Amino acid sequence: MIEVPELLTIDEALARVLEHARALPGEDVAVADAAGRVLASAAVARVDLPPFPSSAMDGYAVRATDTPGVLTVAGRSAAGHPAGIELTTGNAIAISTGAVVPDGADAVVPVERTRGGEGTVDVEQVARGENVRPRGGDTAAGDTVVPAGATCGPAQLGALAAVGLERVRCARRPRVAVLATGSELRLPGEPLGPGEIYESNTVMLAAQVRRAGAEVEVHGAVADDADATRAALERGLDADVLLTSGGVSVGEHDLVRGLLAELGVVEVFWRVAVKPGKPVAFSTRGSTLVFGLPGNPVSSFVGFELFVRPALAALQGAKDPRPAFLPARLGAALPRNAARDELVRARIGDGGIVQPLTGQESHMIARAAHANALVLVPRGDGELAAGSAVSWLPL
Repeated sequence: MIEVPELLTIDEALARVLEHARALPGEDVAVADAAGRVLASAAVARVDLPPFPSSAMDGYAVRATDTPGVLTVAGRSAAGHPAGIELTTGNAIAISTGAVVPDGADAVVPVERTRGGEGTVDVEQVARGENVRPRGGDTAAGDTVVPAGATCGPAQLGALAAVGLERVRCARRPRVAVLATGSELRLPGEPLGPGEIYESNTVMLAAQVRRAGAEVEVHGAVADDADATRAALERGLDADVLLTSGGVSVGEHDLVRGLLAELGVVEVFWRVAVKPGKPVAFSTRGSTLVFGLPGNPVSSFVGFELFVRPALAALQGAKDPRPAFLPARLGAALPRNAARDELVRARIGDGGIVQPLTGQESHMIARAAHANALVLVPRGDGELAAGSAVSWLPL
């Protein structure tokens, strides 16, 4: 008789995953190639930003004490071409946005607040410091620009380049092997025989892996044969993460957990109190993390979002790898499951209202394609009424 362990809660299972997900070693990455990468160490500014006092406007650099008044135009400062002279009393220097404010000047009069400009210029009153961007006003050399554990998006990359950094230290991308099991699986495009279905999980999981910032090796599908499955699992264990789909329940053809044990893989947990995705398994061999996801596509999808994505974030050194649930209001009543938390496919709409979709069975991947949110329905009796506060995960 198969011994069935108590079901873990989502939080308990996730905590066990994250206990084993240690940040991978760092590597130097060109800033231009660092989109989506997580910094392994803080990125520090090489220069002050801006590196010199610069003008915020097109106009005239002046001494504030000389305004208002008629001043002699003594030179010009353009972006990349400083005036090269010190401003003296009674003079002004024509200046463009971003150009160096010359020594001696302490303000810039916008061109629309001036008259003339050929030889002399009549300027209005300005205060000291007006329209001047001070050196180091954004950040100073030696300051942290992007902290360790932050993910590099467009804004972060722009900041890194602006402070003169060509390369940054990032955690290595995890290598993830993806494998599906099942004699019924056929590649899309092939003719289907009796009882056969198209294999979709490796395509779906590989896309999720890439979106999580990891590298993926798709090992395809293997039939329910012990020797073939063992060989495929052994190949997959060379990766940082082995991700299998199918074969983790208690049926006659569910071979994965037993074969992993034969290969020296130590099971950390099996079965979580979640719907869909209860039979999810998590194991380790050395530093390799092994996730056994159910074969039903939606179960596999949800299991990835709850447990695999956070593990991949942790391997990349993310400061907070846990799923980022957001608040919303429920658009329609939902029944609650007495024994398990449930992730319901839904669409988030205007005003923070999530509308559950019809067709919530774990095999209904085509209907799941319309979802952009997973709504967490905590276990309990009765139902969640329309308008109830809920948490949801963006897809």
